[in-house]
This record gives sequence, structure tokens and C-alpha cells, in this order.
Amino acid sequence: MDTRILHITPENQIDLIREAAMTLKIGGLVAFPTETVYGIGANALDASIVRKIYEAKGRPSDNPLIVHIGHAQEVEKYVTEIPEIARPLMEAFWPGPLTMIFKKNQVIPYEITGGLDTVAIRVPAHPLAREIIRQTGLPIAAPSANISGKPSPTIAAHVIEDLKGRIDMIVDGGDANIGLESTVLDLTSEPAVILRPGGVTKAMIEAIVGPVVLDPRDLGLSVDDIPKAPGMKYKHYAPKGRLVIYYGSKEKAIEAMNDSVQKSLSNHEKVGIIATNEDREAYNCPTILTIGSEHDAHEIASNLFKVLRQMDDLGIEKILTQAFHEKEIGVATMNRLLKAANNEQRFV
Repeated sequence: MDTRILHITPENQIDLIREAAMTLKIGGLVAFPTETVYGIGANALDASIVRKIYEAKGRPSDNPLIVHIGHAQEVEKYVTEIPEIARPLMEAFWPGPLTMIFKKNQVIPYEITGGLDTVAIRVPAHPLAREIIRQTGLPIAAPSANISGKPSPTIAAHVIEDLKGRIDMIVDGGDANIGLESTVLDLTSEPAVILRPGGVTKAMIEAIVGPVVLDPRDLGLSVDDIPKAPGMKYKHYAPKGRLVIYYGSKEKAIEAMNDSVQKSLSNHEKVGIIATNEDREAYNCPTILTIGSEHDAHEIASNLFKVLRQMDDLGIEKILTQAFHEKEIGVATMNRLLKAANNEQRFV
């Protein structure tokens, strides 16, 4: 397949947005930026087109997709009911990085939902994404635009690396500024449960609607069952190299990581460290990539997938990192990091 790559500029954006929307309307797959990560879009109402997303990504068919719409008022077209809790959340966080799960109606095909009777919906805040969706006049299914299991793409180059030749079009609209996928909140549970943490935090949600549950296991749900949201069941966000997370005091973690580096080097293993700006000089390692300041959780979140992909580009076989503070968006960062590491942790 010949993949067209559209580089958006202020001068050409009107024409290229129209072209991207038309490609989606006629059944093509189009990758475009959102404020979270790049997504691979397709007409959410056509089951045969939705199946193309799974094929392009190599994604398991029971892993549901998020439906992106242009305006909150469109939700009623695709769900059987809108719970009372949903409306204040829409007003507070849409457009934005909050996905809500509703009971679907017959318009949404089961190919979108992994065979479930629920559908995940959000309104993206990125103006380019929203305008493309608006011009299609359709709901757009748009999971992250990467090969399934790899770190999510935050720049167009990541999408080109993974999906060129697999999809019809890639819209290069610059960096995705949040860098982590949206928060997923299941409104079909009582109380509502956060199935995937993201840029809209538990505290932010509770400030609007009161208590919600962060861990689905608190409600007796198993992540080994059919997942209601992306990222719950299958290996996600993983670099090619083995990733190990170190917990403990900064001094002990740095010492243990430096010891591990020396062992890896003696075994001729290519090793790299993910470091904060503050700790970079404390490590003795040939490859050190900085992720941001330890005092800026949003900077760390926005750089996580980018750093993991850089490690892949460098051929790093073993990646070491300290755990990051689980405050605000840091909860989402550690959620992604633990999945990327397949929960491989060291406590020092």
C-alpha cells in the first residue's frame, strides 16, 4: 500500500484537512495527532473498515477501540442512555483526554467494542483531530497509531516507522503534547471505575462527581476477562529491550542501577538508563537518556514513549529506570511504565 504523508502547515491545512476527511469518508485509514498520542482513524460505523485497523496494527480483535466524536452532543447517537454522572464530566473535560464508557446502541458494530455491549467515547481537544472528525460527519475509531504492543506514537515519525505501507494516509501535525493515552472511565459500573489512568486524574474527576474507583480489581473485576478498555489485558507500550524499574531511595536506586550497568557491560549487553535531569550525572552508563525534571510530572509523561522508542533506535537490550512519583499524571506514567516492563521491578 502506498501511504500518503501530509505535512500540515498554516498555509495548506485547510486543503489537507479536507483531503484527510475525504479519505476517511471513503473507507481509508488515516493517522492523525490528538493531544494524547497519534491515532489511526477509520469510520466507526462500518465493521469491514474497522477490521482494517486491527489488521494494520496486528491488534487482538477483543481489544476494544475508542470512538472519537466532534462534539459532546453527538454521544446520544451511539449509546442507549447517558448516565447523570456523564454530563458534568463532559462539561468539565470535553474536549480533552477523558474517555467514558457507555452502553452502546445498535449503530455501533461489535467490531469496535471487542464483542461487548459497551462503547468507549471521547472528544479530542487537538484542533486538527477535531476538525478532521467534524468534516467527516462520522464517529471515528482511533486507537494509537502504532504496531500493537509497541510504545505509543507521539510524533509523526513514530507512525511512519510503524505503519507506512499499512495505512492510506499519515497526517503530520506536530507533537502530541500530553504524550499518554486518555483516561478511561467506565460509567456502566457503580461507582464509576477508572480502567486506565491518564491526563485527567482521579482527583480531578472526583472534584466534579464525587468518589470513583481507580483499580477495577477493587470491584471484583479481573483484567484477565474480556477488556472493556484498551491497555487492560495485552502487553502494551513495550520497547524491544528488557525494561527494569527500580524502587527505593534515590541513592540506593542509583547505586543498584550502576551495579547492574557494569554487569551488563561485562556480558557485552547494550544497556541504557532513563534519567531525570537532576540525576543524569550520577549514573555511569554509556547511554543515558533524560526524560525531564523530577519536579515536572507532565514533562516526564510527555517524554516517556519518545524515550522508549529512542532506546529501540539505539539497539539497547536492557533499559533501567527509577520509578517516578505517582502524583497527578504520574499515576498514568507508572501505569504505562509497569506494562512496558511487564512488571519487572527491583526493590532496593
